[in-house]
Amino acid sequence: MRTADDRRGRLARLIDLARAYRGWSRLEIARKLDRDPGKLLPDSGNPKLDLVVGLADALDWSIGDVAEDLGVDPVDVPPDLDFPALDRLALDRHRAGDWRCMAAIARQMLVVAQTPIDRALACNRMAGAQDGLGLYTRSLPFLQNGLAEPGLPDGLRLMLSVNLANAHYALWHLVESRAASRDVLDFLADRSVTERRDRVCRAFARYVRGSSARRLAQLDPERAAIHAATARPDLHESMAEYEDLADTFGDDRYAALANTCRGALIEIDALLGHLPGEIAIDHLQAALDRVIDVAQHQPGDWLESWGWWCIHGCNVTLRHTDDAHRDRTMAIFTNKAMEIADRLDNWSLRERAFSMEVRRRETCDGTPWVLDQEEVRQLVGTMGRFPAFRDRGYRILENARLLLGEGGTRWQAF
Repeated sequence: MRTADDRRGRLARLIDLARAYRGWSRLEIARKLDRDPGKLLPDSGNPKLDLVVGLADALDWSIGDVAEDLGVDPVDVPPDLDFPALDRLALDRHRAGDWRCMAAIARQMLVVAQTPIDRALACNRMAGAQDGLGLYTRSLPFLQNGLAEPGLPDGLRLMLSVNLANAHYALWHLVESRAASRDVLDFLADRSVTERRDRVCRAFARYVRGSSARRLAQLDPERAAIHAATARPDLHESMAEYEDLADTFGDDRYAALANTCRGALIEIDALLGHLPGEIAIDHLQAALDRVIDVAQHQPGDWLESWGWWCIHGCNVTLRHTDDAHRDRTMAIFTNKAMEIADRLDNWSLRERAFSMEVRRRETCDGTPWVLDQEEVRQLVGTMGRFPAFRDRGYRILENARLLLGEGGTRWQAF
């Protein structure tokens, strides 16, 4: 077990590492960590949760990695809180979008869990936190471990299964995402689906299975029409279910998810020839009038939905326009998608926006990228989160000019 002096030394080292990584002065890092510059190090050497979270954010590490390096428990909660109280805290942090704190609480839930159900629920909470951080490769083992627990109630097993399907989908493991979502739908097909939870799982599973088939149309263009025809009924039924959930429960989040399905269906209908490509692009592009000034929109499901409409617009543009019109249209969609991704800090949307911009520049533009330090950070973060994107990320860096250095005054080739 580490002593207080050892933890203080390690904490000082991490603070120096964060300063070097960010290029901050001591005053700047104190401000970012909400600390007095003269009292960055606690006398006990045992940092509170907010300091661990702040360091993790400054370093772009996980809370667990920072806590492990320091040899401390990252959860700054009263020690007498039981599992249900911790679960309530985790749900509160989920609603607030405080993913790092939620992950720390879920880690404590795993420590105090006594039953298979508690362990599976803690795994689901941890996976949700990793999902919010865009760390889908880290969410997978928690979901798999949760599903391996014996004697789970149907509702918890459904939630773990549909979240597993979505994590695979985000990582472009399309065979796995289709299989996991199909298992959910097969299970629900044999029972009366009336509870809200079951209906949400069914709508989500249909969305994941339909979207997986839609993505397969990109990877397997010779059979694109077959994949699109498979995707359409799932996406249509998911849209209808979400719309009904929104009406039944007065929850606008479901309406936003229905809108995401609607945008996907425009892409599918263009691919199947049910809708002319130029009309599909007009529909998708006209919708962006709702998000002209992204900064004025509250982060949430509706803003994310319009971000995915941008990606559908890119796909339709690539398939259905000639070279003369492709560049400008693609640029409109990719620029707006990246604005929305940055506003939401949504890594999955960011991965798609980067990928589409690669396609645009390779097929239309041809000019090198100029990336500032923040864009490099986002690109490297995307490469780490999405292994399938890594080669594209290296191509961007190999062909980009990087604007680095203090004050952004130094140009450097990668």
